[in-house]
Amino acid sequence: MATSPAAGAAILGTLNDFTSQKNWDKFFAIRGVGDSFEWYAEWPQIQAPLLSLLLEEEGADILVPGCGSSALSEQLYDLGFRRITNVDFSRVIVADMLRRHARVRPEMRWRVMDMTNMQFPDESFDFILDKGGLDALMEPEVGMELGMKYLNEAKRVLKSGGKFVCFTLAESHVLALLFSEFRFGWDMSIQAIAGEPSNKSAFQTFMVVMAKGKMGVVHTIKSLLDQSAKYCNMAQAKVVIHALQNENRIRESHTSGGDILFSLQDLQLGAIGDLNVIVPGRRRHLILGEQGSSLYCYKAVLLDSKNQTGAFVYHCGVFIVPKARAQEWLFASEEGQWHVVESAKAARLIMVFLDRRHMDSDIDVIKKDLSPLVKDLEPEYPEEADPIPFMMASDGVKQRDILHEVTSEITGPMVVEDVVYESVDGDQSCMSEKMFRRLVFKRSSGLVQSEALLIRESPSDETDNKNKKSSTASKKKRSHKKGLTGSKSSLRIDHSYLGSSYHSSIICGLSLIASALSNAASSGEKVSTTIVGLGAGCLPMFLRGCLPYLDIEVVELDPIIEEVAKKYFGFSMDEQLKVHLGDGIRFIEEKAVPDHSALTHSVPNGKDSNAVRILIVDVDSSDLSSGLSCPPANFVEDHFLTSAKKFLSAGGLFVINLVVRSSTVREMVVSRLKAVFEHLYSLQLEEDVNEVLFASSSERYLEIDHLDGAATKLKAMLKFPVDLESDIQNLQKLQ
Repeated sequence: MATSPAAGAAILGTLNDFTSQKNWDKFFAIRGVGDSFEWYAEWPQIQAPLLSLLLEEEGADILVPGCGSSALSEQLYDLGFRRITNVDFSRVIVADMLRRHARVRPEMRWRVMDMTNMQFPDESFDFILDKGGLDALMEPEVGMELGMKYLNEAKRVLKSGGKFVCFTLAESHVLALLFSEFRFGWDMSIQAIAGEPSNKSAFQTFMVVMAKGKMGVVHTIKSLLDQSAKYCNMAQAKVVIHALQNENRIRESHTSGGDILFSLQDLQLGAIGDLNVIVPGRRRHLILGEQGSSLYCYKAVLLDSKNQTGAFVYHCGVFIVPKARAQEWLFASEEGQWHVVESAKAARLIMVFLDRRHMDSDIDVIKKDLSPLVKDLEPEYPEEADPIPFMMASDGVKQRDILHEVTSEITGPMVVEDVVYESVDGDQSCMSEKMFRRLVFKRSSGLVQSEALLIRESPSDETDNKNKKSSTASKKKRSHKKGLTGSKSSLRIDHSYLGSSYHSSIICGLSLIASALSNAASSGEKVSTTIVGLGAGCLPMFLRGCLPYLDIEVVELDPIIEEVAKKYFGFSMDEQLKVHLGDGIRFIEEKAVPDHSALTHSVPNGKDSNAVRILIVDVDSSDLSSGLSCPPANFVEDHFLTSAKKFLSAGGLFVINLVVRSSTVREMVVSRLKAVFEHLYSLQLEEDVNEVLFASSSERYLEIDHLDGAATKLKAMLKFPVDLESDIQNLQKLQ
């Protein structure tokens, strides 16, 4: 006799941790022996959909992991499915099930075994039937590690062409894992399980089926939810349908023929076929490194030499490209990359591109960080036992002059330095002839937080400023020093130049509100613009000169940052540009307008305005445990996003500079933004790790249908040159 739901609820308190063997032993001991217990989806509800999969498969080898005291196996056995193996890590329940079934169902097998580490040979089973096992391993506070280990084992012991059937409540984190783990080489379908009309449970059970197919092939997931809609808890089903639609968009992109950015996990799951085998001419873009497994993440390209008949020095090699050289033809173009492969004489070359986060890091640290990552990409080559060699283009920095080092209680150690990049043949930008001033945050493994162009003042500029500087002449003489290319006293920051590519992307995203900006400029209205995070002050200084009708207020937590920006980066304030020292989240919450449906809102001069409002969050995180490098996690919490929406009032533009190492965390951030803002756009930088997100709660100011024209309109308003054409092509609406 099955235990009633009420009785089950009474003893549920014995399970504080669903992943603990001791807790399960205690649970089953308290319940007693001799009857079955179903957490969800009773046999009458799952019988029809399950038997449709098992039709004429009575001789199949079936595995039931995490079997517990469910009646599933005995029901199948009595219908003629005799080759069933049940496993559970609770000795208490396995002993009880053996006593109950050994005589009446002698061919059924029972094993005490951890389903995340099963002692079965590869490809042992035709079917795996999971009824709540994965859900139990995926408690949110536990994370995904046990779930991933279990699914890897399930895939290992399942025969080619076999089916993994998972009965689950389909919570978002469980679906995310199933979708990613079975994306490549598996046919998937999902349907809702019918419930009893009298069942008052708030939970809906789903059946997800994964059929093991050909490695590397991507299929969209077949949804049977519409046909089952009358049975569904529709609120729960809508969440599943939405997740399914998003996943199918990802899968469709993999079959579109364009360049796809794979993760290392994707490749290990078979996204591009068997990694152990060299495929001549194969070229794939990928991301190496994940939170918790490496210090950094890296953009890379895997290239299998086109000519496999020649003599190779290495069966696999790594070629590191510094940020300063990433845009050269030799490294940025496909043709150039094949030239590097040929020169390296490697059967497989992994070209790794460093970005601004790596620029101040020791190369030996980077190599050590990369070594285990590239090892997973090494092809089988029994004759080669040596470690994978590292090759590298020069790091791009010819000279470095440290101007200032300071430690802040808030930001930690910082360095201000001037650098000159190495001369590069064919460099049309003449970058090697320029000097840059950089602000480096040591807390983030040498993050180059800001980079500004240094230029020489003309003699007329120096004459004009002579009288202004006379009072500090003696100080200047005492601090005067010869720099990398001469006297530093004749150098100044060029505030018409954006040294950070993501800053250019932020400017490009303003195309979304080009008409609103144009209207404000022509009417003489000021556009309230709030920037959380000062850095070296490069972005607000550029905006002040480039769009003079912006009324800019910067919120900065660290007063030392403001001092550094003023002293070394030429940052200055006036009526158009002010700095508020304080907590950015608290500032936005205090300024938020309670009624965000209002058509007017308050601006700093105290007058109501119909002009669009802009909020930019450009803050790095000191705590990388959340997977977010920018911004800190509390800037993407629901509470702050709601405050940001109210702060923007009538539908202004919310801009976030996002740097995230985990695709799961990135999807979480996007999901939260979508829940608060009706419109969400993304601009992913091709050569960098940054992604800039643009959100708005209303279409009121947005240029949704004519972005190219909007970019042209914005460009005409800019006082400084910005290349909008290339970035605007990458600005995508997130559905």
